[in-house]
Amino acid sequence: MPVLSRGRHRNPKRGACFMELASYLAGERWSDHPACTHPLLAALARLVNDNIGDAQRGRLVELVPSIIGLTSDDLRVDAHIALRCATTALPVAAAERQLALAVSVLAAEEMLARLDGRPPGRLSERSRAAMEQVPQAAAQARKFSRAARITEKGFRRYAAPNAVQLAVVGIVQACVPDPDPLLRDLLAGAIADCAALIQAGETRQAVTNPLPVPLS
Repeated sequence: MPVLSRGRHRNPKRGACFMELASYLAGERWSDHPACTHPLLAALARLVNDNIGDAQRGRLVELVPSIIGLTSDDLRVDAHIALRCATTALPVAAAERQLALAVSVLAAEEMLARLDGRPPGRLSERSRAAMEQVPQAAAQARKFSRAARITEKGFRRYAAPNAVQLAVVGIVQACVPDPDPLLRDLLAGAIADCAALIQAGETRQAVTNPLPVPLS
């Protein structure tokens, strides 16, 4: 079994990053971009793998099987990953990163409201709690967000990946005694969010398009 370590690896004998091990267990071609996982969730896994300490990286192994098969074209998945990342990092990030993270929270919430057909402006409990811890950045982010409207394509290609990148860097550079447990919890929480969302989507699809009943 390959041992988890930083970066990309040419083959399992040289070790593996989180997503390379996922490709190995899924029976796919050796890659850190396997088809078995949502691209944004895989990006988060690679960032956590590369930024967590060596002592804690081994604890990520138990999460690898749970990421296999989590893939969907539903933009809600991207939005929930971005929201989990931004709300986790915002309360601990340095002041210079808080505005960008607060904007990421609002962008993800707006996208979810749009996709679900809800009125914009209402925050989830998790987002509200995170924003309340940085009131100055939250106020600035609201002013910025009112002047900008992001497209669904722009959110998927730029805003959501930026939120993930900002969050991991913000946690790594945060003034906390040990960011490693927070990084692991972030990845575990994102995996759980995606699993629940994708399962719910599959259930809705099955109800909407039931299998035909064979005629007797």
